[in-house]
Amino acid sequence: MELAIIGDTHVPSRASGIPDWVRERVEAADHTIHTGDFETPEALRTVRSLADGSLTAVRGNVDPASIDLPAVATVDRGGVTVVVTHGTGDRMGYEDRVASTVRDHAGPDAVGVAGHTHDPRDTVHDGVRLLNPGSATGASPATQTTMLTATVDDGDLDVALHRD
Repeated sequence: MELAIIGDTHVPSRASGIPDWVRERVEAADHTIHTGDFETPEALRTVRSLADGSLTAVRGNVDPASIDLPAVATVDRGGVTVVVTHGTGDRMGYEDRVASTVRDHAGPDAVGVAGHTHDPRDTVHDGVRLLNPGSATGASPATQTTMLTATVDDGDLDVALHRD
């Protein structure tokens, strides 16, 4: 199972659209995860269409109420439980907040996927693996366009960072 992990697209206020290379990876994936900050219902519809409906997404801190998504979502793929949240709040304590959300929703063996900082990462914090795809459009404060892909097989998760 191939996952495309994107977030912080910020269309249209900080970016005019999702770059072609990101679109292609989302279209090729079996499932897509988006960490929020779409900004408009149209941007959400675009991502949902690229993912051919196989999308797990959460609401970000700049998403309007018309983007009817949960603050936290949990999805199981290929024997891996993923807890998705935006990670809203100050950078100070970000990893603590996300790891706590993962533990509260699925336990310490789940993987946390969050955005908000526009800073890609794959790290372990307090025993919880945390992934952040950065910004799929390079929206400020990001300095480049980034996303993650993951291969999930029988409980194993192999993650790759892609940047432009």
